[in-house]
Amino acid sequence: MTDAATVLTAAIVTIACLMLATWSVSLLRRDASIIDIVWGLGFVLVAWAAKFVSGASGAGNWLLLVMVTIWGLRLAGYLAKRNLGKGEDFRYRAMRQKHGERFAIVSLYTVFGLQGALMFVVSLPVSLGQRDTDAGAGFIALLGFIVWAIGLYFEAVGDAQLARFKRDPRNAGQIMDQGLWALTRHPNYFGDSLVWWGLAIVASVQGAGAWAFLGAAVMTVLLVRVSGVAMLDRLLAKRKPGYAEYMARTSGFIPLPKRSAASGMRRGARPRRSSPGRQAERPSQSPTRDASDARVQRPATRHSDSD
Repeated sequence: MTDAATVLTAAIVTIACLMLATWSVSLLRRDASIIDIVWGLGFVLVAWAAKFVSGASGAGNWLLLVMVTIWGLRLAGYLAKRNLGKGEDFRYRAMRQKHGERFAIVSLYTVFGLQGALMFVVSLPVSLGQRDTDAGAGFIALLGFIVWAIGLYFEAVGDAQLARFKRDPRNAGQIMDQGLWALTRHPNYFGDSLVWWGLAIVASVQGAGAWAFLGAAVMTVLLVRVSGVAMLDRLLAKRKPGYAEYMARTSGFIPLPKRSAASGMRRGARPRRSSPGRQAERPSQSPTRDASDARVQRPATRHSDSD
């Protein structure tokens, strides 16, 4: 069993180097939005660094590594394809305008430093999960893999359905309420959360213990309460005609059968008047990632959304 300090130190060094490098590139490009793309990639690097310093080689170690690598590379690739060449995200443009020449140093700690700290906590399953250097892939690992696979399905398919919906000019200004989006307003955020609970289950029997679930819990809070569901719903209800009604009939996070609008209003989702306009782009999940026709940038947490 590798000492926890060894894998955690590897995680800290990896994240610090990645964030400093990304910050430097953002200064050259004048685009802090690249942090959103790096968010998923960072967890992949942490996982490989932890495996390298621990020398882990068991079936369970490889399973955990492959799981986080598939998730992180898919998310980074998706966000790169969506965001590169589109200019800096409005959140960072507003910060740049507010701080002027001080934005370079301010962004180092308010954007990249914050994202790095969150990445360290969320990555606890993939770093501490490499402590048991000869972990097997038993029943618990299989259970975690199944949870992870369901989550990856919701995240990847939700993203693909939304992208296909937005490519069709006939859907301009419409609410995406088909496929997985008929079951939950944020299938990709739900899937993202489930991915991390799956990783935590696997890691919990490979040296991470209960600490693995802290990472999954923090990711879920970020997605639901901080930069994902709550923020995106407020934004879209104000700007997207018909979104309040969509909220009233569709579950906000956990996939559930569609309910009647009247039932939704009794639960407290009272439709509000919306001003015309395109559905906002979801803030990417780096905690800073949407909804029916826009993915809000999560701090750079991901990653919804209707995006």
